[in-house]
Amino acid sequence: MKAMKYAVAASLIATAPLASAQQLSIATGGTGGTYYPLGGGLAEMIGKHLEGYEAVAEVTGASVENMGLVWRGDSDLALALADTVYQAYSGTGDFEGRQLENIRALASVYPNAVQIVTLADSGIESLSDLAGKTVSVGAPGSGTELNARALLEANGITYDDFDPRRLNFNETADAIRDGDIAAGFWSVGPPTSSIMNLATTRDIRLIGLSDEEVANAREEVSVFAPYELRAGLYEGMEEGVQSIGIPNVLAVSSEMDEELAYQITKMLFERTDELIEVHPAANDTTVEFSVNSTPIAFHPGALRYYEEIGAEVQDHQRPE
Repeated sequence: MKAMKYAVAASLIATAPLASAQQLSIATGGTGGTYYPLGGGLAEMIGKHLEGYEAVAEVTGASVENMGLVWRGDSDLALALADTVYQAYSGTGDFEGRQLENIRALASVYPNAVQIVTLADSGIESLSDLAGKTVSVGAPGSGTELNARALLEANGITYDDFDPRRLNFNETADAIRDGDIAAGFWSVGPPTSSIMNLATTRDIRLIGLSDEEVANAREEVSVFAPYELRAGLYEGMEEGVQSIGIPNVLAVSSEMDEELAYQITKMLFERTDELIEVHPAANDTTVEFSVNSTPIAFHPGALRYYEEIGAEVQDHQRPE
């Protein structure tokens, strides 16, 4: 609720008419995930700390859609999963034949965790138990669906093996609660409000991955990494659960003004405490995490900040 309060407040602040301020659009995701409150927090920070700018967080279909919004200039900044960003940047995967060459990164802000949720009494305890069930794989055009498909196919499971539904986070939680589907995928920074709300009304189980399933997934998607969902993350979750994580990238167009890119990057890392107040996922927003995990070239303005503070930037993160 606190995260939603901040996001709504940011939206209200950002839409206040200021003739002298340039308004920036931040493409996020659905209201039940982490992108929207974090985007709202970032929008509030821009309006508060960057003179001459206001910003608003926009609800979108998340990662895949967000890349197109930045590429076309319909959004100035966007949050997206690292594999989606890399595919757009390199013209591979879902972006084969339509490379978005102007995509650049300001930072990787936190890791997502793939979270597979079912009711505690569903009898589903592993990936293989999804066979023959009705399962939400995420909203159309979302990074959640990309991650779900990659994880499943890397472990020999295709959409032909179950009944896939493409629902956003809130719709997935509601459908599990109502018994309309057996399980659902989230790829989002934990904890996330839609799962938290579900756990207050139903006893839930998070489906863990075996070491082999994690290894298979990492072979399929190089930016996947092992990630443990800690005990107590959601109500009734008494033990940790092994899953996979993937970085979330704050992306912009190469055409963004260099000074603006520099100032946003500097603000992000030097005022991180303000984002942590919005959502605990921002505890992972560090320069070290960003330079270790960002899979594409940084915008020259962001690169200037990293070099200024002495961060070790990798070769692939420098624009050609």
